[in-house]
Amino acid sequence: MSDQKLSIVLFSGTDDKLLGATHLVAGATGLGREVDVFLQFWAVDAFRHDHINKDHGVTVDAGPEGPEMLERYGEIRWVETLHSVKEAGTLRITACSRCMEAMGLAAEDMDELVDEVEGVTAFLSRATGQLIHM
Repeated sequence: MSDQKLSIVLFSGTDDKLLGATHLVAGATGLGREVDVFLQFWAVDAFRHDHINKDHGVTVDAGPEGPEMLERYGEIRWVETLHSVKEAGTLRITACSRCMEAMGLAAEDMDELVDEVEGVTAFLSRATGQLIHM
């Protein structure tokens, strides 16, 4: 396993951003890197067990062509990819405790992909190596 680590702060909950982050996760774990994903705000909402499989749309930045482009990209869902990566590689996904509190959520509300709930300080204390904010 590589000693390089990739830490991702995932803020967005749209399918295009979630898919993009998932590709980074899959690529890094494929190279033997440890990956630590920290969910904030709309990403927390997207990872709720009752929301994870719904259509999350695309970011406003994508413009009117965004949904069509995402559809042309393929049928691979980011959720399925993350499940595969979790089985095969070293991936840790945590949800921001403050965001969950603000949304009135508990750990039980999150999908099984989420390993735990923690604060920003705990995440940043582990965030060595590359840090990406999406």
